[in-house]
Amino acid sequence: MNKIAFCLSLLLTAFATNAFADESAINKSLSKMGLKAESITPSQLSDISTILTEQGIIYMSNDGKYLLQGPLYDISGNTPKNVSNQILVKKLDALKNQMIIYKAPKEKHVVTVFTDITCGYCRKLHENMQEYNDMGITVRYLAYPRHGLQHQSAKDMQSIWCSATPNKSLNAVFKGEKVSPVKECKIDIAKQYQLGLQFGVQGTPAIVLNDGSVISGYLPSKDLLAILEK
Repeated sequence: MNKIAFCLSLLLTAFATNAFADESAINKSLSKMGLKAESITPSQLSDISTILTEQGIIYMSNDGKYLLQGPLYDISGNTPKNVSNQILVKKLDALKNQMIIYKAPKEKHVVTVFTDITCGYCRKLHENMQEYNDMGITVRYLAYPRHGLQHQSAKDMQSIWCSATPNKSLNAVFKGEKVSPVKECKIDIAKQYQLGLQFGVQGTPAIVLNDGSVISGYLPSKDLLAILEK
């Protein structure tokens, strides 16, 4: 019995050593490219790791020699399913308390929209909010100042998210009213912006579906509903 336990201990030690060596090799390769891993986890592919960086998700062989970039799809079902952004969906849900939410009375679907108050199509989407809600679509907003965090729009969105009535403040701004400055609060839109970068957002509005898929640009309510019901 002791001999079996000793052998099992050796196997576990070898496995742990190999896992550490793989992670070390991955980090070394990332360093060469000026990247840093936020997390390294096994992917759905054998001998390939999923790596979350500040710039988004990439895949790398466990020996650190080969890199893959782009969405990974599970095609075992009737329709392809994006599995790349599942890690990011968890981060998205962790920011739920920071979202400005327009809840549908009879909710059927939930989407998260990275928005910018200087974006014309973001304004158009917001103007049609009632249509989305009437169709059972709840819209959750996160801030994505497309001009960068140092731009005035980022400061204005920080004030909106920190206001006592963020929904009313956002409504007013999209109608053309000025932003009332608000002192800093616990909400930091820099985290929202960083998450948008990890999702690969390059413009606004960017609509994130429950599976982590990202739809770039404005979609009328009927078109969005059609996609959600597929």
